[in-house]
Amino acid sequence: MLAYIKGTLEMKMTDYVVIDVGGLGYKVYMTSTGMDALGEIGKIVKVYTFYRVREDDISIFGFNTNEELRMFELLLSVSGVGAKTALTMIAVTEPSEFAMAVITEDVSYLTKIPGIGAKSAQRIILELKDKMKKENATMEAKQMQSKIDSSKVEEAIAALQVLGYNKKEIEKAFTKIEKKDVSTEELIKKGLNLLGK
Repeated sequence: MLAYIKGTLEMKMTDYVVIDVGGLGYKVYMTSTGMDALGEIGKIVKVYTFYRVREDDISIFGFNTNEELRMFELLLSVSGVGAKTALTMIAVTEPSEFAMAVITEDVSYLTKIPGIGAKSAQRIILELKDKMKKENATMEAKQMQSKIDSSKVEEAIAALQVLGYNKKEIEKAFTKIEKKDVSTEELIKKGLNLLGK
């Protein structure tokens, strides 16, 4: 429901901050390290949020980065892991290190986190490993696609330079062309159309 909150930092308490957005004060639960990273009272801040609704409670949890928010969401999906435990974990470990520990099944790393015993660590690995591998595979596929697309663009630029066009002119023309899922030949044709005008 709330992707992020951007406003004036009004208050810092032990486990939450208050952010003023147009006269409304949002109480946002955060880790102490997260609160420190926000800076001084009166500063304009942006916090990525998780909005939790329960029968007896509505809470907003805040994070400095999208990676921390994603880690929090993943941890909450593990049975037996609550918001407090998830926040403690985010306070003491980087999302990238946590992801690596889960994927490599590093129980000893996870048990160093306060409140996480061997059983909890094994449950976290069991429930999150496949999810994280799928996400990783999707990200790698996207990166591969962008590498493929950029090599096609480079080939097309080289071909157009051979035809006598200036590299700067070609690059300017290419900013107007949709480059995703297009062959090198099509890029050259589209480039010629624009450059010939």
